[in-house]
Amino acid sequence: MRRLLLMRHGKAAWPQGVEDFERPLADRGHHEAGLAGDWIREHVGTVDAVLCSSARRTRETLAASGIDAPTRFLDEIYEAWTGDLLAALRSADPEASTVLLVGHAPGTPGLAARLAGDDSDPRMVDRVRAGFPTSAIAVLDVPQPWSELEVGTATLVDVVIAR
Repeated sequence: MRRLLLMRHGKAAWPQGVEDFERPLADRGHHEAGLAGDWIREHVGTVDAVLCSSARRTRETLAASGIDAPTRFLDEIYEAWTGDLLAALRSADPEASTVLLVGHAPGTPGLAARLAGDDSDPRMVDRVRAGFPTSAIAVLDVPQPWSELEVGTATLVDVVIAR
């Protein structure tokens, strides 16, 4: 069994004149990303691989989380929907047991809901669909190799909002 963590970036600032791709984290975003990283270390353990959007706020989220794992920064995660996110995950290191994807809304929570199969906790599926705030983490169990990940084949087991 593999474990997939889908995390939305921390709360971002809106500085005037800064393109969306280059928006930095707000102070609150740094704090919440650190709490999310603490939760991951305490409840999940080691992350074997990270796929992170190349946008500034996701890179800063990963840094503030303190998660130290081999990381690929991917332009295709920025503004991505299910198909692009699935393609990124299918390219994850096949030896990785736990993969963290740091992305954006609505793609990241949309992927969590789409991956959730029949064995998923319906309360968690409802929670993802009701809203996925900054620094939220969807935790899914994945029975097949990353390269074979498909919609509806994972089990959504938890949704965490570290505050």
